[in-house]
Amino acid sequence: MGVAQVIIGVPREIAPGETRVALVPANVAALLKKHKIELLVEREAGLAAGYTDSEYQEAGATLTDRATVFSKADVVLQVQTPGSNHANGDQDMALLRAGQVLIGMMDPLANAKFATKLAETQISGLALELVPRITRAQAMDVLSSMAMLAGYKAVLMAASESNRMFPMNMTAAGTLNASRVFVMGAGVAGLQACATAKRLGAVVEAYDVRAAAREQILSVGAKPVELDLDTGTAEGSGGYAAAQGEDFLKRQRELMTEVIARMDVVITTAAVPGAKSPILVTEDMVKAMKPGAVIVDLAAERGGNCELTEAGQTVTKHGVTIVGPENVPATLAFHASQMFGKNMENLLNLLITREGTFELDFEDEIVRETVVAHQGDVPHARLRGLLGLPELAVAAAAEDAVAEEQK
Repeated sequence: MGVAQVIIGVPREIAPGETRVALVPANVAALLKKHKIELLVEREAGLAAGYTDSEYQEAGATLTDRATVFSKADVVLQVQTPGSNHANGDQDMALLRAGQVLIGMMDPLANAKFATKLAETQISGLALELVPRITRAQAMDVLSSMAMLAGYKAVLMAASESNRMFPMNMTAAGTLNASRVFVMGAGVAGLQACATAKRLGAVVEAYDVRAAAREQILSVGAKPVELDLDTGTAEGSGGYAAAQGEDFLKRQRELMTEVIARMDVVITTAAVPGAKSPILVTEDMVKAMKPGAVIVDLAAERGGNCELTEAGQTVTKHGVTIVGPENVPATLAFHASQMFGKNMENLLNLLITREGTFELDFEDEIVRETVVAHQGDVPHARLRGLLGLPELAVAAAAEDAVAEEQK
């Protein structure tokens, strides 16, 4: 696919509570310096994140209205596309046109039908959640960038809700013991939560079903909690935790109850891409916790790791405060946009030539794994499976070739 002198458009985000922006002025300046392109930015697109129109102008962007961004841009960049913006994303979908490229968050594994919708409209879509976790794509990994911010903010939320200080203090009025913080899930968000809680002076412990996480937990100053469980199948593709059976989860909960009962703060971060979050903290476990304890459930948007979590709400149940935040990165919009924009810039550098043409090279693993809709079809193998579509002939031929070589 080639488009001469590509025009890139950055509209203001309209999803409720979304304060991020897809590119910040520094990204605009870098892209215009490297490529012969035109960049349109909707007026006040970055204002909620702390980036002014004058900064975008100084970086070389052309400021315009929303309708112009969508009508003129060959490539539209969004933080939340209509695929992930279920509240009012249809407004943006109505502005998109055949032949355009849409890049942003699309929640593809949970909303695979959106890929079909793009294909039917002859729009090419690249879902940032599907950027493969390979070394070459690390600089484009939006999920990791946003998870790091969420892990940091979760600790601040917990500290704000807690009736205890985090650090130990020895005072004339007596010794104040450090808070005990337990982090469930040692992915990017969990490790950042551990590091942040440790910096605030808490005694930090963490647990992850993946055996490989032990060294990572130790590296951020936390103590690994080890349970008597068979975790041989706990790690899925791309470093994510794999979904586990109910027998495993039941045994895990039994062993975890004693651990959680002695904690002042519990932060849960366990999420499986495209699936409902596993219940790690049951109501009985909450009942066993200290009065005044706090749970911050970063998996609230996917149903929550705590059985009593209410997405978007802070509730008190059995004397325990349970925080179920949604879209945590948007609460740190300045740095979240900076990181998101850099990830987007790096991806665009792969897709745009120095001459200003936009290319989708399906020989490239990053392109192949990220494109969910193109030329009226859904080329992504995993999404085709979710949608019940037949395997593409090209993919089948490639698998046959590999099988033949292995004989």
